[in-house]
Amino acid sequence: MKKTIKVNTKSPSPSGRAGVGIKICGMKYPENILELGALLPDYMGFIFWEKSARYFDGIVPELPQSIKKTGVFVNESVENIVQKVAQYDLQAVQLHGKESVEFCGELRKSLLKEIEIIKVFSILDTFDFAVLEPFEMVCDYFLFDTKGKLPGGNGSTFDWKVLQQYPSSKPFFLSGGIGLDEMDAVNEILKTNLPVHAIDVNSKFEIEPGLKNISLSRDAVQCISTFNHPQ
Repeated sequence: MKKTIKVNTKSPSPSGRAGVGIKICGMKYPENILELGALLPDYMGFIFWEKSARYFDGIVPELPQSIKKTGVFVNESVENIVQKVAQYDLQAVQLHGKESVEFCGELRKSLLKEIEIIKVFSILDTFDFAVLEPFEMVCDYFLFDTKGKLPGGNGSTFDWKVLQQYPSSKPFFLSGGIGLDEMDAVNEILKTNLPVHAIDVNSKFEIEPGLKNISLSRDAVQCISTFNHPQ
């Protein structure tokens, strides 16, 4: 019988909490950013894709150092990504387009080694995990999202049973339409031996695109904390 790994045996999340982390993406408004920052998510995402309703071109207020500011890019040039990393003091870069292995390798060489590179792959009902292998050496994490009309923020989940075939030990973010109603299912997947690094949430915690509901977001952070420290 395949042995499962309990949640509280996982390595610490970026903020120092034991277990899986949480990334809240699609932030836009300074006051909302500060309110959300007080909840201490592990990652906070800012979308630098102009076609997105959550496109960010403002000023990021000062946040706790434990929060990794993450820039989300779609088919952007290496030069522009490097510029945004410097401008916004980003700690992570999320590639949500059709970026190639060669592109990721070039970006890796252009960034400080401590800047995390997250490569997104979209899933619906099936997925060919063989495509991941060439990316192993040029990315720090994968992120699995739901395939939809837009690169992210579609508000729907994919069939997580597909992840039972995940062949790698590379940690990944689980994304795609995750809300409070999905938290029981999240807890179940965290009890498996899958190397889930963090849960990525966005549209299910919004009042409008880019404006997060702080109460719902607090509940999400508390849910993940509870999963990491079960009674």
